[in-house]
Amino acid sequence: MIAMPEEFARCTVDREGEPGEAWLAGLPGIVEELLERWECEPDGEVMHGGVGVVVPVRRRARESAVLKVSFPHPGNIHEPDAFEAWGGRGAVRLHERDDVRFAMLLERVRSSTLADVEDGDEVVTVAGRLNRRLAVPAPPGLPRLRERADAWEEELRGDAEELPHALPREALDAALATVRELGRGQPDTLVHGDLHARNILRADREPWLAVDPKGYAGDPAYDGGTLLKSRALTLLDADDLTKAVHRVLDVFAEAAELDRERVRRWAQFHAVQAAFWGRRHGFRVARDGSRLHRLTRFADCLAELLAAHS
Repeated sequence: MIAMPEEFARCTVDREGEPGEAWLAGLPGIVEELLERWECEPDGEVMHGGVGVVVPVRRRARESAVLKVSFPHPGNIHEPDAFEAWGGRGAVRLHERDDVRFAMLLERVRSSTLADVEDGDEVVTVAGRLNRRLAVPAPPGLPRLRERADAWEEELRGDAEELPHALPREALDAALATVRELGRGQPDTLVHGDLHARNILRADREPWLAVDPKGYAGDPAYDGGTLLKSRALTLLDADDLTKAVHRVLDVFAEAAELDRERVRRWAQFHAVQAAFWGRRHGFRVARDGSRLHRLTRFADCLAELLAAHS
């Protein structure tokens, strides 16, 4: 029986409680069943992400692949749909899927990610080019981001009223305008939904391939905001923050062949969301204390900076 990583088990229980415990108890059996059904043998140490385990395998004793099993959650439902739509174009290939068990057999790539690259322009360029390649017509059934617009607006207004914050009115108004003017009229284009450097891995078939998509239909510029938000830790100590932020926007928009203004507006929307989220829930890298305070203040700064047209 395959042993599950202790850190993954602990984090799952902390996040999910009793349902997490019950799922973990059955997880080794699920993995064994899928290995047998898909004719795979374990071929390396079990790895994990935030919500799932990844088992390196050999399929039919020849082909290398990975078995991924995720905790059953609505946010994980459409990952295989995105992989099927891409068909290996800019993302790992999907070999098999079991939607009941939230499991997939995927192309194996390397363990190093785009986050390991020190050149910031290269990171943003690679992400932008992948964003362009992943922007294909969305299949039916995927969640449409435009359908979230009303909830986004309600959440932003509620957070602004309920939470203590330093956001100027102009920054909040800019995010609300993005929801009204861009959020409700988004195209039926497949977007990754969580495009950041740790979700882009080195590969052999292509230099870089995307993993862990959410599988949304919407504006490809939306993921420009996701990427910039994920670059926050690299921007914290920038000598000239305004210059550094606009460099990311310029490079991403050019590589992705997107309108820079749309990328800027979505990035500003994401920054406002992050500023409020940090105050309510903390961040993955900081749940409390001085580091959390520093990151929420930085999100405030980004939201204000990006609200200015330039």
